[in-house]
Amino acid sequence: MSAKIYRPAKTAMQSGKAKTHLWILEFDAEKPRTIDPIMGYTSSGDTRQQLKLTFDTQELAVAYAERNGIAFRVIEPKEATRKNVSYPDNFRFTRTQPWTH
Repeated sequence: MSAKIYRPAKTAMQSGKAKTHLWILEFDAEKPRTIDPIMGYTSSGDTRQQLKLTFDTQELAVAYAERNGIAFRVIEPKEATRKNVSYPDNFRFTRTQPWTH
């Protein structure tokens, strides 16, 4: 039984940073998923794949994993780099590429 501990990134569907401050402990798949021959549904006998535990800090998630004997790996979050883009730069005289619609 192994798990990964990570902090989720901001989704493309939101402009704010809701739920990105929490740390998540998510279990890895132990059994591969199978396709039901009659209905075509994807299923698995491993119920831990459905489980996601949330913690306020990384230290709490690591302590929980160590206390329960769960092998884990921590995935450090990558900070987003913002580029300042200005709309008037599209019409700048020194632009190297021509601007078209």
